[in-house]
Parts: sequence; structure tokens; C-alpha cells
Amino acid sequence: MISSCIDQTQLQNNIITMSNRSITSFLDTDLYKITMQAAIHENFPNSDVEYKFNNRSFNDKKFSLEAINWLEEQFKLLSTLRFTQNEVDYLKNTVAFLPKNYIDFISNDFKLTPDNEIFLTKTLSSDPSFKGLYDIDIKIKGKWEVTILYEIYILALVSESYFKFVDTDWDYEGQLEQSYNKATTLFQNGIVFSEFGTRRRRDFKTHDIIINGILKARDSNPDKFGTLLLGTSNVLLAKNYNLKPIGTVAHEWFMGIASLKKNYSNSNKIAMEYWISTFGPQNAGLALTDTFGTDIFLKNFEKPLTDYYIGVRQDSGDPKTYTDKISNHYLNKLGYAPYSKSICYSDSLNVEKCIDLNQYCYEKKLKCNFGIGTYFTNDFKTKSSDYKIKSEPLNIVIKIMRIDNEFCIKISDNIGKNMGDENTILKVKKELGYVDNEWVGVSEEHRWKDQ
Repeated sequence: MISSCIDQTQLQNNIITMSNRSITSFLDTDLYKITMQAAIHENFPNSDVEYKFNNRSFNDKKFSLEAINWLEEQFKLLSTLRFTQNEVDYLKNTVAFLPKNYIDFISNDFKLTPDNEIFLTKTLSSDPSFKGLYDIDIKIKGKWEVTILYEIYILALVSESYFKFVDTDWDYEGQLEQSYNKATTLFQNGIVFSEFGTRRRRDFKTHDIIINGILKARDSNPDKFGTLLLGTSNVLLAKNYNLKPIGTVAHEWFMGIASLKKNYSNSNKIAMEYWISTFGPQNAGLALTDTFGTDIFLKNFEKPLTDYYIGVRQDSGDPKTYTDKISNHYLNKLGYAPYSKSICYSDSLNVEKCIDLNQYCYEKKLKCNFGIGTYFTNDFKTKSSDYKIKSEPLNIVIKIMRIDNEFCIKISDNIGKNMGDENTILKVKKELGYVDNEWVGVSEEHRWKDQ
């Protein structure tokens, strides 16, 4: 009788925990976190890492104590997540190139231990205009094959906490229609795109609404629009709505391997070769070019690597200058046929930019598609302005900072996106002959202000 009572209490506690949890599934993340975790488990299972949170909009985006307390609670609740058998089966069937060792790894009661891996500190703002508000600092430490999953969950939770407790002058009014209208315009202009909005979404409810709006637009003319929507980077929403999960690799893979191998001149090539050996050349996907600057990347991007990768992803700098470089590299230097390779644009996009870049890329004889994120999942107006004034998203990132006690750095096509130890950055710039670039097309602090 006592045992039965304990079981009932445990069951009730589990229900309460589930209802309080904002991140309810390990799959509520971007696909590249899953694929990179698999590649790390296969190749670098013993490496230790440290990540750091960066609030690029810190000058006017601070956090209340209530928001911070909620965040700390949500971080703890991440320890209750497990991969269910249904989720594992979904990954095995949908992302069939994941190695069996990885599937076994996540099936064997895989869990996070945030009490030992997430370190959040707060500092009271000295600016009188932010009285009672705090800057936050977040570090993540632990095994690379485990802690790699934290990035998307933490970013999504930080964004949600800000708009749940600090900027509350908004609601969901018009979000479905807005998403539908954006997607319809994209479809009508022949734009091929994926939804990429997990990390800076307002919350999961918004994300779900946006997916429904996009699907409503697609289904309004399935014969014409059906092939233009590639899918979503969010694995859970892909599963829920029978969409294709989209994504391959992020800067973290190149940053970590460059530090481990201490070979920045060839780090892009080494990282791509590890990727191909793990998943097979037929699953190489898109190559991310700007971890140490695209010019440096292209020196390593030769055949047969260029045969395996279907194209490249643009994530920083001037997208038209980038397009010129990629077109010249594929068509003139390597001799590929027109429209045989592609660019995926994924940097601060909106409808107008997509239409413009789609035409420009076509003129340069490349195929293209677009990964559209924050413009979909965090595009709100304030209620008090009768939905006329922007409720601006946070520009937040988490980057790997150390691996096995070595600094990790990122040297972007846009100096505003550089990250890491300054002395290491200077040393690597000198080694690579890297020249800084600053693209005035966006402000890192107010990246989506005018969208």
C-alpha cells in the first residue's frame, strides 16, 4: 500500500514537472546539433569543452530577477529530458545516416546534468535607466558529446524569459496571418526556403503558430508551392508536422577541430574530411564557409570535397560579394556547370532580401535557397503602439570557447561576429594572412530592428 502511494506521488510530480517545462523534448532543437553530437561521439568522445553566452544587444536588453529565477528553474528541468523510444525511432528512420553507435548512445538513458554543467551569474546594471535589471553571464562546461545540446535550449529559454517577464508589451495577435503572408509572398516569387527560427524564437507557441502559417500558405497551392518549402531546422516540429528536418553543421565543428589539431591553415579541410568519414560523402550536405573567413575556406575547398558538398551556406558579411566569390570559385576556377551548385543564405533575412538575392544568385549561375529564422519566429509589434512599433528581438549567441584547455575562436566575414580569446585571434589572423571585414549592412546590436 505504501509503495502504491509513493508511485502515485511520483507520477503526480512527473506530471507537474512536465507542465512547468518549457523545453519538453530533446528534439526541440536544430538538426545540426543532433548530427554534430553524433560526429563528436564518433570522433572526439573524450574532449572537454567550455561555451560562453553572448548577448550582443546587451546595451538595451537586461533581465529582471523574475526572469533569471525562471531561467534557473528551466535549466534544472533540462535534467528530466530523455530520448523516448518513439523519438529514437524517428531519428533512425528520418536521419538514417546517423551511426548506430550514436543511436545506442542516446538510447541508453542519455541525460543532461545542468547543475554540474550550466553556470549562470548575474550583475546588477549600473545604468540608472535599467534600475533593478541585470546583465547575465552563462557558461557551459563538460564533455563535448553531452554539452553540445545545450546551445539551442538555452538560447530559446533566454529569449523566452526576456519576453515573458521584461518586455511583455506584445501578444500573439496576427502572428498566424503574418507568417502566412510572408510565406505566400516567398512562394509566389519562387523562393525555396526552410524555417530556421528555433534559437531566437519568442517561445515555442510562437514557433508552432509560424509553422502553421507557412503550411497554410504552402497548402493554398500545393502543386505550385509544394516543392518550395524544404522543411524546418527544428526536429520536433518537423516530426509533428511531417516536414523534413533541415541542417548539417555549424561553426562549432570547425572551431573545435581547429583547436584540437592546431592547424588553422587546413582546419576547414580536416573538419570536412572528418564529417564525410562519419556520415559518407552522399550525406555531406552544405559546407559552412566563414568560420575563419570565406577566402581562407576556399583555399581548402577543392575537388573531391566540392563534389561531395551540394553547395555552401552564407552566414556573415555582404551576401552579394560572397555570391561573386562562390560563383567564381565553382564556375571559373573549378569548372562546374552553371546551376549545378547552390548557396543557402541564412543571415538576417526577410522577404525583400530573399527576392533580391534569389535574382542575383540566378544571374551568377548558381541555385539558391534560404534559411529564414528570427524574421519568422520573433517578429512582433508592441500592443501599446497598436502594433506599429517593433518589439525588438534579442541578438544572442552561444559559442564554444575552449576545448581540452585550448582556446577556440571564430573569425567571421563580418568583424562584429568574431568571437574568442583576443590573443589567439591575432595569432591566427597573422598565420592565415586574414584581413578584417566589416559589413555595414547590419548592426549586431539591432540586427532585426528595421525588419
